[in-house]
Amino acid sequence: MREEDPGQGFTELQQALLGSHSIEQFLQELAELAARLVTGGLCCGMTLRSAGGPVTAACTDPLASQVDEIQYQLDDGPCLHAMRHGHLVLIEDTADAAQWPKFEEQAATQGIRSCLALPLIADGKPVGALNLYARAAAAFGAAQIRRAENFAENASGALTLALRLASYAALTDQMRSSLASRAVIDQAIGVIMVRKRCTQARAFAMLRAASQNGNVKLRDIATAIVTSVSGEPPQPPPPFEDPS
Repeated sequence: MREEDPGQGFTELQQALLGSHSIEQFLQELAELAARLVTGGLCCGMTLRSAGGPVTAACTDPLASQVDEIQYQLDDGPCLHAMRHGHLVLIEDTADAAQWPKFEEQAATQGIRSCLALPLIADGKPVGALNLYARAAAAFGAAQIRRAENFAENASGALTLALRLASYAALTDQMRSSLASRAVIDQAIGVIMVRKRCTQARAFAMLRAASQNGNVKLRDIATAIVTSVSGEPPQPPPPFEDPS
């Protein structure tokens, strides 16, 4: 196989990050890129930490997911070791059953003869592992390992950015929801001010008291008040981001 230009992998990672519409899509493209760029005939799984334990966030095929799952069930194996300890793990031949005998025996029954697991680092901490599996023994020589390390390093940087963007998107949704709540509450306060001929502070106090006494969310009380006047539910405010 010809030597892969490391710049090409970085460029394709950038394209994947910019072209993905979700973190899930981006992770899937990472797995597929890794399998293609390191060497031929590989399958790839991508393990990430989660509150419920390690999960395969993306994989190139069911076989990669199955081999990942073997390790989760055993709570041991190359991908978990790479994720937990932050360094590369190589199995030359699962038929030897030398490092993780139980895992290697089960992987061999699935037709996997060699494995390469590399940590994925985000914000300086291992958050997962890139798991490469081959049906041939000794599939990962010096050139393949170098390509895999380059890819994992670049992928870690891209993953860090993707996770930050995902957090930003979640924050944006929270802000949008907060703005929508604030808007309908302000509308309800205006209705109460007109009906009760009172100040804004007094109207808000009345709205809050109704919420507490009825054990109903403030936004729900406000929505009911606005709907009773307009005949239809209040519309959310326009998005605050630039639509372009």
